[in-house]
Amino acid sequence: MRIAEVTRNTAETQITASVNLDGSGTASLATGIGFFDHMLDQIARHGLIDLAIQAKGDLHIDGHHTVEDVGITLGQAVYKAVGDKRGIRRYGHAYVPLDEALSRVVIDFSGRPGLIMNVPFKSGMIGTFDVQLAHEFFQGFVNHAFVTLHIDNLRGENAHHQCETVFKAFARALRMALEFDPRAMDSIASTKGSL
Repeated sequence: MRIAEVTRNTAETQITASVNLDGSGTASLATGIGFFDHMLDQIARHGLIDLAIQAKGDLHIDGHHTVEDVGITLGQAVYKAVGDKRGIRRYGHAYVPLDEALSRVVIDFSGRPGLIMNVPFKSGMIGTFDVQLAHEFFQGFVNHAFVTLHIDNLRGENAHHQCETVFKAFARALRMALEFDPRAMDSIASTKGSL
């Protein structure tokens, strides 16, 4: 079982994230930001990752530190759980629609952090969630999971739909990349021999 737990404590946030990459999609989430919990639930459910995140942050200021630090902590947990990446497919991609919105996400467990994100949100806030924080979450994740991530919202008029398709597509791409390839169980998907 590929399981990990990471705790991150700073003067701004206290976060514990645990993952089971071979789970069934159960989630226990408490970040203090309702819409963000809803998006993290998409990662668990569509990624078939058991996910538990408890976060206390300086929400009296805004959600920035909490969302970014959850991304960092989740990235660290995924990196720890995946191990040497032997046998995984490495690459994953997904297109996900929700009504008028459509997003594409492509991920590579390359060992090199990189984020390209093109999401022209139609509004600045979804409830109390500042849409700029979606980028901060994914930047924190890629920097600490050591993955390359391309996110494109191809169309959408409703910011909630845009954001939800992004998180669902991320989850589906993550699931694909982390699946074991039965034809390459003893190898690492790189000519270098390591990732």
